[in-house]
Amino acid sequence: MVKNDLKNSKVAIVIPYYNASNQIISVISKIPEYIHAVIIVNDKSLEPLPKKEILETLNKNVKCYFLENEINLGVGGATKNGFQFAKEIEIDIVVKVDADDQMDLNYLPDLLNPIVHNKLNVTKGNRFKNRKALQKMPIIRTMGNLILSFLVKMATGYWHNFDPTNGFIAVKVEMLKKIDFSKLSNRYYFETSLLAEFYFQKIRIKDISMPAIYADEKSNMNVFKMVFVFLGRLSKTFVKRILKEYFIYDFNIGSIYLLFGFPLFLFGIIFGTFKWIQYASINQFTPTGTIMIITLSIILGFQLLLQAIQYDIFNAPKGNKLEN
Repeated sequence: MVKNDLKNSKVAIVIPYYNASNQIISVISKIPEYIHAVIIVNDKSLEPLPKKEILETLNKNVKCYFLENEINLGVGGATKNGFQFAKEIEIDIVVKVDADDQMDLNYLPDLLNPIVHNKLNVTKGNRFKNRKALQKMPIIRTMGNLILSFLVKMATGYWHNFDPTNGFIAVKVEMLKKIDFSKLSNRYYFETSLLAEFYFQKIRIKDISMPAIYADEKSNMNVFKMVFVFLGRLSKTFVKRILKEYFIYDFNIGSIYLLFGFPLFLFGIIFGTFKWIQYASINQFTPTGTIMIITLSIILGFQLLLQAIQYDIFNAPKGNKLEN
């Protein structure tokens, strides 16, 4: 039982709160007694935080802390403040739970067990491992999450993890002490920026299969739109990761693949396009030698890039490869 295993561990739940007065009481009612503390961060919500009802509902064995943001920071900013406070009160494990009651707290033991038993330091929910949850998920949200998840894999380097927008995450506080909070996003990009920071610490993350709960409440985030909103940030995260991992912090065979593969492929595309336009404009066939140079550049460059991707995947943190 997790309760017995947590006798020597302090676990806190951080809840970023914004306009969820109708759902947060339900969330609080499901918090088990083995949780040491609940940290609720009011992110300048337009709907008042029902503190009295929360204290009346919360298990008496669980401490409750209320934090107030002076301005609206976003879900990421509120969560960061909650994490910082958890460090100050010497919490061992922190769990981020949304206030909209879309996270099933019955899965808390599944999140905590791998950390309590010292197998790894971070676990997170994954709705795509649960077939029933996938069937209940709105089709637009499913498509958006699939596309976004793949892009986040590339950007962060966590090729073996999925469902990056799932904010149901448990972290050993000592891992939070290793990262720079100023580099974490204040808005919906928070989870992705957190993964990006974890990557450079080589922190293994295990996905835990669990459903999401979709009721009548409306989400503040349209996942499909987020794919396009995040493109710029994901590209920036990807470039930073590649530069740091393969050319600043280290230089390995993956670096060689990239160093030769990308210029060759880019040269083939640009040179080929230029020559195609040049000879098409004078209504002549492109010389065989020119075609061979273009073809070889594209093929060789593409093969080297594929090798680089394979190397990157092979060396990704493999939290999901651990046994439960």
